[in-house]
Amino acid sequence: MLFRQLEYLVALSRERHFARAAELCHVSQPALSEAVRKLEDELDVPLVRRGRKYEGLTAEGERIVVWAQRILADRDALRDEVDALRTGLGGRLRIGSVPTASGAVSLLTGPFCAAHPLVTVEISADMQARDILRQLRDFELDAGVTYLHEELPEGFRTVPLYDERYVLLTAAADGVGQRPTVTWAEAARLPLCLLTGAMQGRRMVDGLFAEAGLCPEPRVETDSVGTLFAHVRTGQWASVVPHAWLHVFGVPHGMWAVPLVEPARTVPVGLVTVAREPESVMARALTDLARGIDVAGALERLPGAR
Repeated sequence: MLFRQLEYLVALSRERHFARAAELCHVSQPALSEAVRKLEDELDVPLVRRGRKYEGLTAEGERIVVWAQRILADRDALRDEVDALRTGLGGRLRIGSVPTASGAVSLLTGPFCAAHPLVTVEISADMQARDILRQLRDFELDAGVTYLHEELPEGFRTVPLYDERYVLLTAAADGVGQRPTVTWAEAARLPLCLLTGAMQGRRMVDGLFAEAGLCPEPRVETDSVGTLFAHVRTGQWASVVPHAWLHVFGVPHGMWAVPLVEPARTVPVGLVTVAREPESVMARALTDLARGIDVAGALERLPGAR
């Protein structure tokens, strides 16, 4: 059995198409098909349901993909460990983040890159929480930044980073922006633009509106926090945004960011990695660094503030 055969099987499981899997692996489709057939012969079980076209993996194939992902991840971790012992940590660190927390990721990656100059970082910043956990479990990510408000499934480690809270972002030149706080009920009466309902950050906001007995219907929805800021700037809309994003954009000229109360709630956000032994050297390095950084304190300092 060769690592190459396992790589081909994992690619086929991910792409669900022989030609696309072969392209991903930089081989011809016949070469990939033959390697998978040889793996089936070695294991003496059918891995792929074949017809006129790819019809999916067999039950045995689905199970063996899990083992293949684990074996390939351990191989990569071994290489990283050896490289770290020889020349210092190198390679690629893959981080996934929910959109509402992606503005805080730079507080980790900046110090990490300074400490490990041979490492490059790849950030997927618009992921849903469930996809982060799935890709961590499938060894497609090294770490995730996501919500910790619900008990995570077994097999993950967490490092709390900060508590997410919400502010009303408005450009209205009325008394709302001048007040120390605004209630969720008052926010619900404004023309709102919010994140889309498929995003967990939006579900958090909907839950807080629901606590106040409200169910507002936004006129504009988006999957980008930056787009929320852009719409509020026009003066037509107000929005509910995580306070952490003020660390990125500040409070733009002509806008106000007012804390939301009644209810006043926070949601913990943290770093999540897979719990396995030996731990990935890349995940371990990021986790050790995260434990020593005051992310919550940094998010309180707005751009331009002293």
